Amino acid sequence: MLYFAEPIFLWLLLLVPLILVGFGFMQYMRKKRIRRFGEEALVKELMPSYSGAKRWWKIILFCLAFWLFVIGLARPQIGAKLAERETKGAELMICLDVSNSMLAEDYSPDRLSRAKLAISRLVDRLDGDRIGLIIFAGSSFVQLPITTDYVSAKMFLNTIDTHSVPVQGTTIGDAIMTAARSFSIQSEKSRAIIVITDGENHEDDAVEAAKTVAEAGIRVYTIGVGSLHGQPIPMDGELLRDQRGEIVVTRLNEETLTKVAAAGKGAYVHAGNEEFGLNPIIDEIQRMEDERFNSVVFEEYDEQYMYFFGLAFILLVIEMLIGDRRPKWRLFK
Repeated sequence: MLYFAEPIFLWLLLLVPLILVGFGFMQYMRKKRIRRFGEEALVKELMPSYSGAKRWWKIILFCLAFWLFVIGLARPQIGAKLAERETKGAELMICLDVSNSMLAEDYSPDRLSRAKLAISRLVDRLDGDRIGLIIFAGSSFVQLPITTDYVSAKMFLNTIDTHSVPVQGTTIGDAIMTAARSFSIQSEKSRAIIVITDGENHEDDAVEAAKTVAEAGIRVYTIGVGSLHGQPIPMDGELLRDQRGEIVVTRLNEETLTKVAAAGKGAYVHAGNEEFGLNPIIDEIQRMEDERFNSVVFEEYDEQYMYFFGLAFILLVIEMLIGDRRPKWRLFK
């Protein structure tokens, strides 16, 4: 697949038809001026060496050379062959709560946006470790399979909002089990799950789920997002209300998250606005014994610009060698 590293230069290709149209207009005006001196056929007899066709050949070659030069400037690249690469590190699954309560603004600008920013910064710290992303509310699913493609991880992260999971709720246990099933077959020991949530209104036995995955050698860490005194939930320019018309207030459930982390042989951290809590957890995870992974990846792209520059140079040389006079052997008429 062809890929352009500098696609902005491709806009210069719009000059090619303008050059041809401009040249055609100049030729038309030239003929118009010649007609002022007399009959066109008679004027041609007076200039037997003039070749209109050669002028068109020259401008066509120039346009082709310019086209190839612009393609070269855009740096065309072709993906290299697939290669098997060995990496080492840990495997990390992040479970992110996307329920409506994550819209509370006790963090700037809100809980969910702050959590996404922290995850993005975490990705920047990874080197060889694999990361995956689970989103959950009333149900859970894999947003990003386990990977070392950190660019894709950030792309998927940017698409997440509270509408990503249509069913409302907080199924922490289901998210933990979904994450546990999402680790690669190669992974056996350096595996960890980080649950980012306010822990409110959990609808399943998250503690039992954490205990189950811990028995399989997977550690479970929890990060509590929210304030203990509670915060209203803004939605559609208003505050969320319950069926009785009262404002819904969401509070951090530290007790549940602490129990989940203990059952999962991990740790609980209360997220702050400055230090969200991921850094100390990642420091602990990176002290685990690294595992080696074999993966098939595309190696770096192969540059192709030099071929286009070379062809453009050849065409320009040919264009310059073509004179304005008609040769005796009449290749151009």
